[in-house]
Amino acid sequence: DCPICDQGGECELQDLAMGFGRDISRFTERKRVVKDKNIGPLVSTDMTRCIHCTRCVRFGQDIAGIQELGTTGRGEHMEIGTYVERAVSHELSGNIIDLCPVGALNSKPFRYRARGWEMTQRALVSPHDGLGTNIFAHVLRGRVMRVVPRPNDSINETWIADRDRFSYEGLLADDRLRKPLLREGDSWREVSWEQALEAAVAGLKRAGGALGTLVSASATLEELYLAQRLTRGLGSNSVDHRIRQVDFRDQSSDPLHPTIGGLSIADVGGLDSLLIVGSNLRRELPLLAHHVRAAALRGAKITFLNPARFEMLFPTAGYIESSPVRQVGDLAAIYAACLDGAAPSAALKSLVDGATVNVAHRAIAAALKSGARKAIWLGALALRHPAYADLRAVGAQLAAMLGGDFGLLAEGGNAAGAYLAGAVPHRAAGGQPAPAGGCTAREMLSKPQAGYLLVGALEPWADGVFPSAAATLAASPFVVAATPYASAELKSLAHVLLPIGTFTETSGTYVNLEGRWQSVAAAVNALGDARPGWKVLRVLGNLAGLPGFEYTSSEDVRDELRKLCTGDGKPPFQTSHTASAVAGDIRVPDLPMYAVDPIVRRAYSLQQTAEGQRATTVYSGAER
Repeated sequence: DCPICDQGGECELQDLAMGFGRDISRFTERKRVVKDKNIGPLVSTDMTRCIHCTRCVRFGQDIAGIQELGTTGRGEHMEIGTYVERAVSHELSGNIIDLCPVGALNSKPFRYRARGWEMTQRALVSPHDGLGTNIFAHVLRGRVMRVVPRPNDSINETWIADRDRFSYEGLLADDRLRKPLLREGDSWREVSWEQALEAAVAGLKRAGGALGTLVSASATLEELYLAQRLTRGLGSNSVDHRIRQVDFRDQSSDPLHPTIGGLSIADVGGLDSLLIVGSNLRRELPLLAHHVRAAALRGAKITFLNPARFEMLFPTAGYIESSPVRQVGDLAAIYAACLDGAAPSAALKSLVDGATVNVAHRAIAAALKSGARKAIWLGALALRHPAYADLRAVGAQLAAMLGGDFGLLAEGGNAAGAYLAGAVPHRAAGGQPAPAGGCTAREMLSKPQAGYLLVGALEPWADGVFPSAAATLAASPFVVAATPYASAELKSLAHVLLPIGTFTETSGTYVNLEGRWQSVAAAVNALGDARPGWKVLRVLGNLAGLPGFEYTSSEDVRDELRKLCTGDGKPPFQTSHTASAVAGDIRVPDLPMYAVDPIVRRAYSLQQTAEGQRATTVYSGAER
């Protein structure tokens, strides 16, 4: 089987046979044949090759927390399978491909595409969530053929999520933008870079102070920094990456950048107690959920306050299923239960006085007060909540009272970098205050601006939570998008399309949720006439006549920003926001795990999974 096996050249059994085996087989019995199983669109099976080491079984049991694979039969009838016909659907399931020492379990999208020794290995950082997962891209003839883990004990250990592993299929989607396009009436025309850039600069200058810039939260640090420099250089402070946040009342109290508190990712496994508010953690940050599971198995008391009961695959010390309209009150009740007769903070007094404390609140309070190392995190469902400022105020005060860490699990692969780069209307680069008057993402997507600049793999009508986003953009007299994709929706509302590279096609830096800066080089050349995003933004700045855009490399941009970032991103979070009770019809959307960004949405195999077929869930204010 070796000549046709995808594991050839990377097979432990092959290495042993070549190193210690005979040149002539001693096998004389008839070969045992096992029927292959269909375990989903991600993992292919050739079970005749299986040696029954049970690594895949033990991974599910010991690491993932769900035993989707097991053994049936005895002796020569023993088989690895799912017992009943079903797919292996855990969000870390692709790791069994790496664990299999032979060619029994392989990557289905990669099947028969290339040999291990033909490919070049390039180090990258996954941009699909804020963990900063380290990955290797295996490249053949300028194309990413597969993605595998890059071991880093401080972040992802030796694992990666399926979203990180298989999203590369979206890199060569049919709607990849390969050449600059300019709208002429109702049609599009391919033009030179010079023509496209001149048209873009002319439109951006006309917009001037009424320009609105929306940047992907997964763009590189360099792209984020140059996008806000260009916007502010043209006279506008309306630049933002927070297209899923709806409550900006207390943004002046934002930390330097969102983090998981004063913790490193490696520290999470050593927590004694943790309260997570508004987070489907396994779907939002799969590998952070893995670290939390490690803490739970060690004995940590993990508790949740969520709009639904999500399966976490580890023991919990308390779980309150609370509708969005009740979440602020329930969090205030937990705060009240922790007071033990002490006076509440002045900013929370009216809210706490109206709270009704029950047994579930006391159980979570008791769990939080136990142990020395504790933390409170707000997840994506909290960040999308219309009363996010109130949830954050109560959570921060609770963490401060208990002496714990307070963290914000911001969405996007570089949300922390976006704050540092100044890609928010109220902060300049390095966290310095910006002049007033800039619009937030919500304001930009609710009221048409004189012009828009869209930067990165960003589709506000699909990535955001504002139903009117597409109509608002279409109502603007000028929209220029520096994007890897030319979707039908984007073509219907834009005027200039500038092709830029994806995360595999540009050098750049990502800052994860512990504040770690990670810089990588491009793995492949940009597709067609596309260029790295930072280069496109640099030239736009030059053509606009703005000073200080004479960069020759992405490292120059990074180093300039690094000098501006002198603050500590991990001080205790402080806010003076006065929290109040929530009323009315509250709606909080929960995006599917494989719909978080344009690249993942275009990854065919991920979209064929059960999670890929799941529709967006909207949790309403109705009492549960």
